[in-house]
Amino acid sequence: MTSMAHVLDKDGVRLTVEDAVATVTLTNPAKRNAQSPALWRALTEAGRSLPGNVRVVVLRGEGASFSAGLDRQAFTPEGFDGEPSFLDLARGGDAELDAVIAEYQEGFTWWRRPDLITVAAVQGHAIGAGFQLALACDLRVVTEDVQFAMRETSLGLVPDLTGTHPLVGLVGYARALEICVTGRYIHADEAVRTGLANLAVPAEELDSAVTDLVGALLAAPRDAVIETKALLRGASERTYEDQRAAERAGQARRLRDLAGLSD
Repeated sequence: MTSMAHVLDKDGVRLTVEDAVATVTLTNPAKRNAQSPALWRALTEAGRSLPGNVRVVVLRGEGASFSAGLDRQAFTPEGFDGEPSFLDLARGGDAELDAVIAEYQEGFTWWRRPDLITVAAVQGHAIGAGFQLALACDLRVVTEDVQFAMRETSLGLVPDLTGTHPLVGLVGYARALEICVTGRYIHADEAVRTGLANLAVPAEELDSAVTDLVGALLAAPRDAVIETKALLRGASERTYEDQRAAERAGQARRLRDLAGLSD
């Protein structure tokens, strides 16, 4: 028997939880789920509000587009009500500016938690901050009409919402550089071919494809999934020998646990 709970609904973000699956939905389709500092804080709150039994988090956007990126109001002289404008930020001290951007990034970091697998369901546009939010997740299922683009460099900025590390990890340095500097669109076929997306499906099949994937992710024992994610997440930073050692240590923990000998 399943039970759906609404945990959070504010500033363009809704969090619902059904057993071991949480769903974070961007809820402003009229603005193509454009992003703001208030939305980023709501994403941070969603991460902090997850019940301990949640194993998989699905991220989606209502409407025709996943997220068209930063709300254009950010580029006006006054910016958002009650928020520092770009001009205000630029005039601040180094530590103050660093702290503000670090707070913005918080909404993008918890998706990498070792005890979760996060899946972005991406349709239509995923531009700039929208692309980076999709990149924050472990896996991406996209529709055949998906359009990824990193537009920050074209605006005289850099991608600073944690997107550069996963982008380079997925597609390599040279392609990541080209994607960011040209700001061009990446469509579904290239996304799958380069590893940006795990799967591309017709728009009407997105929900069922994500449901199937979530079911498969939940089929393996939780502790084995957590150990495996940690092994794979850290592999690129470890030497071959260090990775072998990490495999041995992880397997020792699993064997002892399965034998009922763990602490």
